[in-house]
Amino acid sequence: MIALPGLPLVSPGDDLVRLVLDALGAADVKLQDGDVLVIAQKIVSKAEDRYCTLADIEPSDRAIQLAREVDKDPRLVEIILSESAEVVAHRTGVLVVEHRLGFVLANAGVDASNISQSGGPDVEDQVLLLPLDPDSTCRQLRAEFEAQVGVDIAVVINDSVGRAWRQGTIGMALGAAGLPSLNDLRGDEDLFGRTLRVSEVALADEIAAAASLLQGQGAEGLPVVLVRGVDISGPELAAQALVRPKEEDMFR
Repeated sequence: MIALPGLPLVSPGDDLVRLVLDALGAADVKLQDGDVLVIAQKIVSKAEDRYCTLADIEPSDRAIQLAREVDKDPRLVEIILSESAEVVAHRTGVLVVEHRLGFVLANAGVDASNISQSGGPDVEDQVLLLPLDPDSTCRQLRAEFEAQVGVDIAVVINDSVGRAWRQGTIGMALGAAGLPSLNDLRGDEDLFGRTLRVSEVALADEIAAAASLLQGQGAEGLPVVLVRGVDISGPELAAQALVRPKEEDMFR
Protein backbone atom coordinates (compact mmCIF):
# COMPACT_ATOMS: atom_id res chain seq x y z
CA MET A 1 0.00 0.00 0.00
CA ILE A 2 1.28 3.45 -0.93
CA ALA A 3 -0.29 6.62 0.45
CA LEU A 4 0.17 9.30 -2.18
CA PRO A 5 1.78 12.45 -0.75
CA GLY A 6 1.32 15.98 -1.96
CA LEU A 7 -2.35 16.08 -2.92
CA PRO A 8 -3.68 19.63 -2.53
CA LEU A 9 -6.82 20.54 -0.65
CA VAL A 10 -9.73 19.69 -2.92
CA SER A 11 -12.34 22.23 -3.98
CA PRO A 12 -15.69 21.83 -5.76
CA GLY A 13 -15.24 20.98 -9.42
CA ASP A 14 -11.64 19.75 -9.08
CA ASP A 15 -10.55 16.96 -11.43
CA LEU A 16 -9.74 14.12 -9.05
CA VAL A 17 -8.23 11.96 -11.80
CA ARG A 18 -5.76 14.68 -12.74
CA LEU A 19 -4.89 15.34 -9.07
CA VAL A 20 -4.23 11.63 -8.45
CA LEU A 21 -2.20 11.22 -11.63
CA ASP A 22 -0.09 14.24 -10.68
CA ALA A 23 0.50 12.76 -7.22
CA LEU A 24 1.44 9.41 -8.74
CA GLY A 25 3.92 11.15 -11.03
CA ALA A 26 5.44 13.10 -8.16
CA ALA A 27 5.85 9.84 -6.22
CA ASP A 28 7.36 8.16 -9.31
CA VAL A 29 4.67 5.46 -9.22
CA LYS A 30 2.89 4.13 -12.30
CA LEU A 31 -0.50 2.47 -12.24
CA GLN A 32 -0.61 -1.19 -13.21
CA ASP A 33 -3.41 -3.53 -14.21
CA GLY A 34 -5.02 -4.94 -11.08
CA ASP A 35 -4.18 -1.97 -8.85
CA VAL A 36 -6.82 -0.55 -6.54
CA LEU A 37 -7.07 3.16 -5.84
CA VAL A 38 -8.79 3.88 -2.54
CA ILE A 39 -10.04 7.45 -2.36
CA ALA A 40 -11.32 9.02 0.84
CA GLN A 41 -14.97 10.06 0.80
CA LYS A 42 -14.07 13.52 2.02
CA ILE A 43 -12.27 14.61 -1.13
CA VAL A 44 -14.89 13.02 -3.38
CA SER A 45 -17.66 14.91 -1.58
CA LYS A 46 -15.65 18.14 -1.78
CA ALA A 47 -15.09 17.71 -5.52
CA GLU A 48 -18.82 17.02 -5.96
CA ASP A 49 -19.66 20.14 -3.90
CA ARG A 50 -21.68 18.22 -1.33
CA TYR A 51 -21.40 21.11 1.13
CA CYS A 52 -24.33 22.32 3.16
CA THR A 53 -24.41 25.50 5.22
CA LEU A 54 -26.30 25.37 8.52
CA ALA A 55 -27.36 29.00 8.21
CA ASP A 56 -29.40 28.09 5.13
CA ILE A 57 -31.40 25.37 6.88
CA GLU A 58 -34.86 25.82 8.37
CA PRO A 59 -35.41 22.85 10.71
CA SER A 60 -38.74 21.04 10.67
CA ASP A 61 -40.78 20.32 13.79
CA ARG A 62 -39.55 16.74 13.67
CA ALA A 63 -35.92 17.86 13.51
CA ILE A 64 -36.42 20.29 16.40
CA GLN A 65 -37.94 17.59 18.61
CA LEU A 66 -35.29 15.02 17.73
CA ALA A 67 -32.54 17.61 18.26
CA ARG A 68 -33.76 18.08 21.84
CA GLU A 69 -33.55 14.34 22.45
CA VAL A 70 -30.04 13.94 21.03
CA ASP A 71 -28.68 17.35 22.07
CA LYS A 72 -27.65 18.43 18.57
CA ASP A 73 -28.19 21.52 16.48
CA PRO A 74 -31.69 21.19 14.95
CA ARG A 75 -30.36 22.47 11.63
CA LEU A 76 -27.81 19.66 11.58
CA VAL A 77 -30.52 17.16 12.49
CA GLU A 78 -32.62 18.42 9.59
CA ILE A 79 -29.75 17.79 7.19
CA ILE A 80 -29.23 14.31 8.65
CA LEU A 81 -32.93 13.51 8.22
CA SER A 82 -32.86 14.75 4.63
CA GLU A 83 -30.11 12.21 3.89
CA SER A 84 -31.84 9.38 5.76
CA ALA A 85 -34.49 6.77 5.08
CA GLU A 86 -35.06 5.89 8.73
CA VAL A 87 -33.92 6.75 12.24
CA VAL A 88 -32.60 3.45 13.62
CA ALA A 89 -31.59 4.47 17.16
CA HIS A 90 -30.88 7.61 19.15
CA ARG A 91 -29.92 8.88 22.56
CA THR A 92 -28.16 11.95 23.90
CA GLY A 93 -25.24 12.69 21.62
CA VAL A 94 -25.94 9.81 19.23
CA LEU A 95 -28.15 9.64 16.15
CA VAL A 96 -27.91 6.41 14.12
CA VAL A 97 -29.82 6.33 10.84
CA GLU A 98 -30.25 4.32 7.70
CA HIS A 99 -28.74 6.48 4.99
CA ARG A 100 -30.70 6.87 1.76
CA LEU A 101 -28.13 4.50 0.16
CA GLY A 102 -28.79 1.82 2.79
CA PHE A 103 -25.77 2.25 5.06
CA VAL A 104 -26.58 2.25 8.77
CA LEU A 105 -24.29 4.80 10.42
CA ALA A 106 -24.15 7.78 12.73
CA ASN A 107 -25.42 11.13 11.48
CA ALA A 108 -25.94 9.84 7.90
CA GLY A 109 -22.23 10.44 7.38
CA VAL A 110 -22.74 14.21 7.66
CA ASP A 111 -19.48 15.60 9.01
CA ALA A 112 -17.69 18.87 9.74
CA SER A 113 -14.15 17.56 10.26
CA ASN A 114 -11.36 18.63 7.89
CA ILE A 115 -13.60 21.25 6.30
CA SER A 116 -12.59 24.89 5.99
CA GLN A 117 -15.14 27.01 7.84
CA SER A 118 -16.04 30.39 6.35
CA GLY A 119 -16.81 31.75 9.80
CA GLY A 120 -13.40 30.86 11.17
CA PRO A 121 -12.09 27.92 13.19
CA ASP A 122 -14.59 28.48 16.00
CA VAL A 123 -17.68 28.66 13.78
CA GLU A 124 -18.67 25.32 12.30
CA ASP A 125 -21.27 26.57 9.83
CA GLN A 126 -20.54 24.11 7.03
CA VAL A 127 -20.93 20.36 6.88
CA LEU A 128 -20.19 17.84 4.15
CA LEU A 129 -22.55 15.14 2.94
CA LEU A 130 -21.64 11.75 1.48
CA PRO A 131 -21.28 11.54 -2.31
CA LEU A 132 -24.58 11.41 -4.17
CA ASP A 133 -23.90 7.99 -5.75
CA PRO A 134 -20.51 6.53 -4.69
CA ASP A 135 -20.73 3.43 -6.92
CA SER A 136 -21.46 5.59 -9.97
CA THR A 137 -18.59 7.92 -9.08
CA CYS A 138 -16.23 4.93 -8.83
CA ARG A 139 -17.32 3.72 -12.26
CA GLN A 140 -16.73 7.17 -13.74
CA LEU A 141 -13.30 7.54 -12.12
CA ARG A 142 -12.26 4.06 -13.20
CA ALA A 143 -13.26 4.78 -16.80
CA GLU A 144 -11.35 8.07 -16.78
CA PHE A 145 -8.19 6.44 -15.41
CA GLU A 146 -8.40 3.76 -18.09
CA ALA A 147 -8.93 6.37 -20.81
CA GLN A 148 -5.98 8.48 -19.69
CA VAL A 149 -3.48 5.82 -18.62
CA GLY A 150 -4.67 2.68 -20.40
CA VAL A 151 -4.72 0.43 -17.33
CA ASP A 152 -7.45 -1.74 -15.87
CA ILE A 153 -7.73 -0.78 -12.20
CA ALA A 154 -10.37 -0.83 -9.49
CA VAL A 155 -11.56 2.20 -7.53
CA VAL A 156 -12.95 2.24 -3.98
CA ILE A 157 -14.36 5.22 -2.09
CA ASN A 158 -13.98 4.68 1.65
CA ASP A 159 -15.13 6.39 4.80
CA SER A 160 -14.61 5.87 8.52
CA VAL A 161 -17.59 4.47 10.39
CA GLY A 162 -18.38 3.11 13.81
CA ARG A 163 -19.79 -0.37 14.44
CA ALA A 164 -22.64 -1.52 16.62
CA TRP A 165 -20.68 -4.07 18.67
CA ARG A 166 -17.13 -2.75 18.49
CA GLN A 167 -15.37 0.34 19.77
CA GLY A 168 -13.59 2.69 17.40
CA THR A 169 -13.95 3.54 13.74
CA ILE A 170 -12.85 1.54 10.74
CA GLY A 171 -12.69 2.11 7.00
CA MET A 172 -15.74 0.98 5.00
CA ALA A 173 -16.39 0.98 1.27
CA LEU A 174 -19.10 3.42 0.23
CA GLY A 175 -18.53 2.80 -3.46
CA ALA A 176 -16.53 0.44 -5.63
CA ALA A 177 -15.92 -0.45 -9.26
CA GLY A 178 -13.70 -2.99 -10.96
CA LEU A 179 -13.75 -5.68 -8.29
CA PRO A 180 -16.14 -8.10 -6.57
CA SER A 181 -17.10 -6.02 -3.53
CA LEU A 182 -18.74 -9.11 -2.07
CA ASN A 183 -16.68 -12.16 -2.99
CA ASP A 184 -18.78 -15.33 -2.86
CA LEU A 185 -16.66 -18.31 -1.79
CA ARG A 186 -19.57 -20.71 -1.33
CA GLY A 187 -18.80 -23.96 -3.09
CA ASP A 188 -15.03 -23.61 -2.67
CA GLU A 189 -13.15 -26.02 -0.40
CA ASP A 190 -11.20 -25.34 2.77
CA LEU A 191 -7.77 -26.81 3.59
CA PHE A 192 -9.33 -30.16 4.46
CA GLY A 193 -11.67 -30.46 1.49
CA ARG A 194 -14.82 -29.33 3.28
CA THR A 195 -17.18 -27.33 1.08
CA LEU A 196 -17.69 -23.73 2.16
CA ARG A 197 -21.41 -23.13 2.55
CA VAL A 198 -21.80 -19.60 3.87
CA SER A 199 -18.47 -17.84 3.25
CA GLU A 200 -18.75 -14.47 1.56
CA VAL A 201 -15.88 -11.99 1.87
CA ALA A 202 -16.51 -8.23 2.02
CA LEU A 203 -13.50 -7.61 -0.20
CA ALA A 204 -14.15 -3.91 -0.80
CA ASP A 205 -14.54 -3.30 2.94
CA GLU A 206 -11.32 -5.15 3.74
CA ILE A 207 -9.42 -3.06 1.20
CA ALA A 208 -11.09 0.11 2.49
CA ALA A 209 -10.09 -0.70 6.08
CA ALA A 210 -6.51 -1.51 5.11
CA ALA A 211 -6.14 1.76 3.21
CA SER A 212 -7.54 3.77 6.13
CA LEU A 213 -4.50 2.70 8.19
CA LEU A 214 -2.42 4.98 5.98
CA GLN A 215 -5.02 7.66 5.36
CA GLY A 216 -5.46 8.33 9.06
CA GLN A 217 -8.26 10.17 10.82
CA GLY A 218 -6.83 13.61 11.53
CA ALA A 219 -4.34 15.93 9.87
CA GLU A 220 -2.40 13.33 7.87
CA GLY A 221 -3.53 14.74 4.52
CA LEU A 222 -3.22 11.39 2.72
CA PRO A 223 -6.64 10.78 1.16
CA VAL A 224 -5.56 8.45 -1.66
CA VAL A 225 -3.91 5.05 -1.23
CA LEU A 226 -2.66 2.76 -3.98
CA VAL A 227 -3.19 -0.92 -3.11
CA ARG A 228 -1.22 -3.44 -5.15
CA GLY A 229 -1.03 -7.22 -5.00
CA VAL A 230 -4.58 -8.02 -3.86
CA ASP A 231 -6.46 -10.61 -5.89
CA ILE A 232 -9.48 -8.70 -7.21
CA SER A 233 -10.47 -11.25 -9.84
CA GLY A 234 -14.07 -12.33 -10.08
CA PRO A 235 -17.38 -10.89 -11.26
CA GLU A 236 -17.52 -7.15 -10.69
CA LEU A 237 -19.94 -6.21 -7.95
CA ALA A 238 -20.60 -2.69 -6.67
CA ALA A 239 -20.36 -1.73 -3.01
CA GLN A 240 -24.15 -1.54 -2.82
CA ALA A 241 -24.07 -5.35 -2.69
CA LEU A 242 -22.55 -5.07 0.80
CA VAL A 243 -25.71 -3.55 2.26
CA ARG A 244 -27.62 -6.30 4.05
CA PRO A 245 -31.26 -6.38 2.92
CA LYS A 246 -33.53 -5.18 5.69
CA GLU A 247 -35.55 -8.42 5.65
CA GLU A 248 -32.33 -10.30 6.52
CA ASP A 249 -31.39 -7.95 9.36
CA MET A 250 -31.81 -9.89 12.60
CA PHE A 251 -30.87 -7.03 14.91
CA ARG A 252 -32.39 -3.77 13.77
